[in-house]
Parts: sequence; C-alpha cells; structure tokens
Amino acid sequence: MSEHPEIGAPRSAQHPPEGSRRTGHGVLIAIVALIIVALIVVAGIVPRLRAKAALKIETRDLAIPKVSVIHPKQGTPHQELVLPGNIRAFIDAPIYARTNGYLKIWHVDIGAHVKSGQLLAEIDTPEVDQQLSQARANLNTAQANYRLSSITANRYQELKNTDSVARQDVDNAVGDFQAKAAMVASAEYQVKYLEQLESFKNIYAPFDGVITARNTDIGQLIDSGSSGGAAKALFQIASTRTLRVYISVPQPYSQAAKSGLPALITLAEFPGRQFHGQLVRNAGSISADSRTLLVEVDVDNPTGELLPGAYGEVHIKLPSDIPSFILPVNALIFRSEGLQVAVVTDGNHATLVPISLGRDFGNEVEVLSGLTGQESVITSPPDSLVSDEQVRIAEPAKGASSK
Repeated sequence: MSEHPEIGAPRSAQHPPEGSRRTGHGVLIAIVALIIVALIVVAGIVPRLRAKAALKIETRDLAIPKVSVIHPKQGTPHQELVLPGNIRAFIDAPIYARTNGYLKIWHVDIGAHVKSGQLLAEIDTPEVDQQLSQARANLNTAQANYRLSSITANRYQELKNTDSVARQDVDNAVGDFQAKAAMVASAEYQVKYLEQLESFKNIYAPFDGVITARNTDIGQLIDSGSSGGAAKALFQIASTRTLRVYISVPQPYSQAAKSGLPALITLAEFPGRQFHGQLVRNAGSISADSRTLLVEVDVDNPTGELLPGAYGEVHIKLPSDIPSFILPVNALIFRSEGLQVAVVTDGNHATLVPISLGRDFGNEVEVLSGLTGQESVITSPPDSLVSDEQVRIAEPAKGASSK
C-alpha cells in the first residue's frame, strides 16, 4: 500500500473549486472597500466636528469683549488752571456831546494819551448862542420891569399910610411887584441853562486815558439827542494804566477762586514773558449757561504794552484738597446718562461709573470725582458696553508698561 495516499486521488479532492476562490476574493475586496469608505467618511467628519467645536468656542469667546485696562494717574495737589482771558480797559467810556451844533475843531486823534480835563474838541453852537443872547435880553427887560414895579409898590405903601389911595390899588401894586420878581427869577434860570449848554461846546477828557476812537470830523453836524435824534459818540476813551482780565472759572474750582490769589498772564505777542496780576473779585454767581464763575484779574500796565481787547492766557495755581486723577480721552463714555468710564470689577465684569471732569489737556483729561485711583479703567470701551457685562482683560503687550 502506498505511503502517499494523495497520489492518485481525484483532482477535485486536492483543490477547491474555482468559484469558491472567486467568492472569497470578492468578500475581501468588499471589506477593504468598506474600510476605505469608512476611513474617508471619518476623515471628512472629524475635521468638521473639530472645526465646529472650535467655532463654537471662538463664538463663545467673541461674545465676551476683550478689553485693555489702565490705572488712573494721580493728579498734582496744586492745580494750575490755564484759562482764556479777555483783556479790557479799567475804564472805557464813550464821549458824547451835550449840545447841538457843528464840530468846529478836534484836538486829539486815536492813540493820543490825554489827561483828565484836557480839551478834546470844540463845537460851534450858533443856535444856542442866539438863544442865550435872547435870554439875556429877556432878563434885562424883566429886571427893568421888576425895578419899576418895586418903586410903584413902595410908593403905594407910603400913600396908603395917608389914605390917599384905595387899599385895592395898593394890593395890585404889591402883587405886580411879586409877579415881576418871579419873572426875573425865571429869566435868570433860562440864562443859566443856556450858558451851561454853551459851556458844553468844549469837550473835555473825563479821566486820564487813551483815545481809542474818533467818530467825528470838522463841520459834522452834532446832535446831542435832546432834539429827538440819535446821539452819536464823538470819541471813545480808555484808561489802560490798569487792565481788567476776565476769565470764566469752571464750577468745580469756583470755591478756590478767592480774591488775592496771584495770577500770571501770557500773550502770544510776548513770547517768554509773563505779566503779574491778582484776582480782585468774582461775580458771586455761577452762570447757568456755562456753569462757570466770572472772575476779574487786575494787571498793572504802566507802559501801555498790553492793549485792551486783546486775548491772553491766565495761569492760576489753586490750592485744593480734592484728589484728582488723569485719564486718556479714549476712556471716556459719552451717553445720555452723562459722562462715564467703564471699570473692571471682580476681574471679569464691567461697571459704568459716572465722573466729573476738571481740566482738558488734549489727549488727557482731569477727573475730579467718581474714582479712587485703584480702578482698572477700560480704554476704548465698546459702544454697546453695559454695566455687569462680562469682559476679558487682554494681556498687555511685551514691553508695555501699565500706567
């Protein structure tokens, strides 16, 4: 018996059929294809899921504003106010005519320095002169009638003692004498009145000063306004030895603006120079329109360098016990509720705090109330920011220092 029974065995017993082999190969290919498809599906879905999760996180992060914060800077204890000032003459008066006529001559022009009582101009008054002559003639007539009436009354008084005249005649003579005396008094008053009007033909300076305007010329009709016409100033005179400088002090500093405080005045036309002045008085009332206190600063001007009507800056150091802080202007929030700033509380919530401002330094402002100095103030806050809104504090850039 042979040791190799497979020899001579049927072929079908030695190898599987061809159809079975093909079926197994197809299943294997299907499995591989399914695996590949699954891998492709997984490779497409997983990045999308990751992107969706990242977008969800990013959306949640973007819903919380990221803000930058700073700490307020401490202000100086002695606050120097620099305010615009309007320079005015200590006395500024228009000079009007008190009588009618024509300008005969003027003796001073603009820029002339005059003394009190100095003759400025002369007016020719022909109508007043004629009225004065007539009044004097009327006075002479009244005095003549008065003298005659006095003689007649005395004579009647003497005749009365001898019963030579009736008592009624005596009373008539005495009454006529009294009437003539009253007419003399009236005529004298009229003469004095016209003499006074005629004296106004000479225009004199009422005080030492500078002529800043001359509004008339030789031959011009002068109307004092007594005839119903519009009076016109002949000259404008200003006293400039001492000048008044008016400034408007903001309400928060009004209590510190006391009389006696020194002040320095600077003008663009005098670079590097300062003129010393002093607060002398204030209006004693806050303006309802500007919420400021009108204050007067007097400055000596013996040489006349400073001109009335000029603009200058007034520097005043006000002592103040009120702490102040400095913030950049991009930290301010302007809303209908008033001026506010946003501060971060509890590390991740914003709170809107009302404040009041002092001086404006351009890029920075002075805060007088509302802050303690320990706050983390948000710079450039979003327009939609509200109180108790959650925020995230941005990390400061490398090399940046927190002010």
